[in-house]
Amino acid sequence: MPVRPPQPWIRTTTDRHVTHLTLNRPETLNALTPDQRDELIGLLAEASADPDVRAVVLTGTGRGFCAGADLRGGSAPGERIAGDVARTLRLGAQRLISAVLDCEKPVVAAVNGTAAGLGAHLAFACDLVLAAESARFIEVFVRRGLVPDAGGAYLLPRLIGPQRAKELMFFGDALTATDAERLGLVNRVVPDEELTKTTQAWAERLATGPTRALALTKQLVNTSLDTDRATAFAAEAAAQEINMTTADAREGVSSFVERRTPKFRGR
Repeated sequence: MPVRPPQPWIRTTTDRHVTHLTLNRPETLNALTPDQRDELIGLLAEASADPDVRAVVLTGTGRGFCAGADLRGGSAPGERIAGDVARTLRLGAQRLISAVLDCEKPVVAAVNGTAAGLGAHLAFACDLVLAAESARFIEVFVRRGLVPDAGGAYLLPRLIGPQRAKELMFFGDALTATDAERLGLVNRVVPDEELTKTTQAWAERLATGPTRALALTKQLVNTSLDTDRATAFAAEAAAQEINMTTADAREGVSSFVERRTPKFRGR
């Protein structure tokens, strides 16, 4: 009987300028080991730098989107030195969230199931979040006696305000996809069987847009809550100046004058 080759733990495909990154350890609800986390960071960096990639989709196989960090695969910890935990977090989970936030292409989360801890924050860091009706979001840290990590205390207050963020983090209750949409954590909830189709439609629409303008827009929005008005206005003016040098900006203006649909090339 032939032996089946092992399946990659992150499936990677690119079609119509959309890169799909699919977490593929369904037996663990796609919990991430350090090696898998680092591979995902590298794949996001590659997509960001590749001019032929104009949108990214992040999803999972099976019943889970991502159940957080895989704490079961490591060896027993030795003597811990002050600074070890902070260093591990800074170089690990925080670096992954930053890779999503800093990716120069729009990143769409297609949340197909449970998103817990790091997995929930991975979804919330994405630019757009689509969720299947069966999806659940869990701030699981309090259940383990832990402080939220992976940027949760940064992301959630900016998305839903401090009181709602504290409610989720203090109690650790599972949040349904519908409730996540009501709070503003999710853009759209769709039936499970329509998640792939809807995600593909959104991603392909983004992939035909003005890629550099979208990258600059993402940067402006992501930094807006951390800056004063004068700094935000200066950043906006600089972004507009940079964008007006792109071929897509020239095409956008020309198509408007000529009353035709623009054909953006991501350049």
